[in-house]
Amino acid sequence: MKRALITGITGQDGSYLAEFLLGKGYQVHGMVRRSSTENFERIADFKDRVRLHQADLLDQLSLVDLLKEVRPHEAYNLAAQSFVPTSWVQPVLTGEFTALGVTRMLDAIRLVDRRIRFYQASSSEMFGKVRETPQTEETPFHPRSPYGVAKAYGHHITVNYRESYGIFAASGILFNHESPRRGKEFVTRKISHGVAMIKTGRAKELRLGNLDAKRDWGYAGDYVRAMWLMLQQPKPDDFVVATGESHTVREFCEIAFGCAGLDWRKHVRVDRSLFRPAEVNTLCGDASKARRRLGWRPGVGFAELVERMVRADIERLA
Repeated sequence: MKRALITGITGQDGSYLAEFLLGKGYQVHGMVRRSSTENFERIADFKDRVRLHQADLLDQLSLVDLLKEVRPHEAYNLAAQSFVPTSWVQPVLTGEFTALGVTRMLDAIRLVDRRIRFYQASSSEMFGKVRETPQTEETPFHPRSPYGVAKAYGHHITVNYRESYGIFAASGILFNHESPRRGKEFVTRKISHGVAMIKTGRAKELRLGNLDAKRDWGYAGDYVRAMWLMLQQPKPDDFVVATGESHTVREFCEIAFGCAGLDWRKHVRVDRSLFRPAEVNTLCGDASKARRRLGWRPGVGFAELVERMVRADIERLA
């Protein structure tokens, strides 16, 4: 039985990946941070089928001990400070988790067992002020937030350990991917939850920032399949994972409110305080390499994704 270790198992991607790997017959181990309050909501349905261990990306020794205990065949590093606006408020902490945390994990693998296959969750936010559209694996990075900068470091250190120590280390440059399990602080879930609140009479308006920002939005359940496929290849490499379509926040609102029979223009208010200090205006990925080499394609389209999120939030509140 293959053993997999997932950091960030209680997050959106971690929960979908854990479910996917359990379906593949893996023994799944998850890393969780010590906390006075536990949040296992996303993995509640299968928590009894995974093994959870306490460790921390800020503590090198805890990672070494974790790898020695679990002895995984595959390690998926999904843990990070992943909310872009918070990275301006806590840039140093973001760097510790999202950048140096990757180094600590890779170095633990170097020390314990270099045969472990490692996946790093890179991000389209690394492209930032884009040099070309669509973005590919060869597009230069120009990150526009402390989060994007930290992710770029994590990406490059993954390549460095691959080239320096021969570790099977792959990076997935994932464009925005959403689901009903997305945190409510992210704009997509903020919209779907806001629609549900308005539809059920609990709120009257929804305040948002830049409605013209364009993103390549896919379904998280599709994207974790790409992560797994990267670690099944004969050689490690980096892959863009994206739909190839770009939509504005405004379009997301139109479909989301439309699902509930509402006119978004009557409820959405633009709040300038929610704009980023440095905006990433357009992201759109070219996943042709992933299609060609991994045989990966997205299964859920943009409109269906939005509808799934809205329906799930309305059901929760109803």
